[in-house]
Amino acid sequence: MAAGGDSTVIRRSTLRQQIADALRDEVLAGRLPCGHPFTVKEIAEQYGVSATPVREALLDLCAQGLLDVEQHRGFKVHAFTADDFRAMVEARTLVIEGIFRSGAEEALAATPAEVLISIRRRADEAERAARAGDLDVLIGYDLRFWRELGNIVNNAYISDFLDRIRVQTWMYAVPLLRRAPDLTNRLWHGHCALADALVRRDLSAAQRLIAEYNAHALALVR
Repeated sequence: MAAGGDSTVIRRSTLRQQIADALRDEVLAGRLPCGHPFTVKEIAEQYGVSATPVREALLDLCAQGLLDVEQHRGFKVHAFTADDFRAMVEARTLVIEGIFRSGAEEALAATPAEVLISIRRRADEAERAARAGDLDVLIGYDLRFWRELGNIVNNAYISDFLDRIRVQTWMYAVPLLRRAPDLTNRLWHGHCALADALVRRDLSAAQRLIAEYNAHALALVR
């Protein structure tokens, strides 16, 4: 009986995460625009599942700052402002600067070679999409690249914080970027240079590239 109960919990937890991931992708792609309202019932019907994992997934996304709860009405996609965006870029800059000041070189030295190879592979994929101006492809690879990079510090709180901020900055930037007629070579594409700098443990070059990345983000949506 206990084993069956555990299995049910695992299935529900997995479904909850799958729904949360799918909805997050919809938001990042702009198919669920800022301010767009919806209910648990609508999402449950859309995915053909019960209300419970949907409600749990939506509350998870609220906790990540991606959705807002509308009292007695349902949920809506959170609308970030330009001030929010600038504050988020500043926050991630300060956190990364702190990482570089507190043992980044030791963390890189302890990183297995296969992890660095995987990061370099993500960098190739992200940079190719960025140069082509393929926003939909870039977002997924870019988030994975930075997530794997963040995992080097071996601190789940820092990694989760940076990942959450990057999702939120993409949420703000995507609608603005989609207005551009052509994004070819306009998106930041220093992923490979950054990965190579980290492999060489050239922290000054890595810091410079990250500073360029943050400055580019601010300039692109200004």
